[in-house]
Amino acid sequence: MPKIRSSADLRNNYNEISNFCHTYNEPVFITKNGKGDLAVMSIDHYEELTARFELYSKIQEGMDDIAAGRTVPADEVFAMFRKKFEGYEFK
Repeated sequence: MPKIRSSADLRNNYNEISNFCHTYNEPVFITKNGKGDLAVMSIDHYEELTARFELYSKIQEGMDDIAAGRTVPADEVFAMFRKKFEGYEFK
């Protein structure tokens, strides 16, 4: 169940709301004049969400490339890498 607090609660109980966000890794929804206004979350949770969205976006780009035929067979890619790094010693 979402945690909903008023903007006055955010102002008056910042530490409590911050601790909740960090402990439960969930956002707190802040209302203003009885209507939804903000979603407050820890930086860690925000970064996790944005990283997930970026990953989903990259996966979608790959799926779009496959659907449009913009692919190269794996054996050709490996051959290109072998040619490019021929004589290079990996450590």
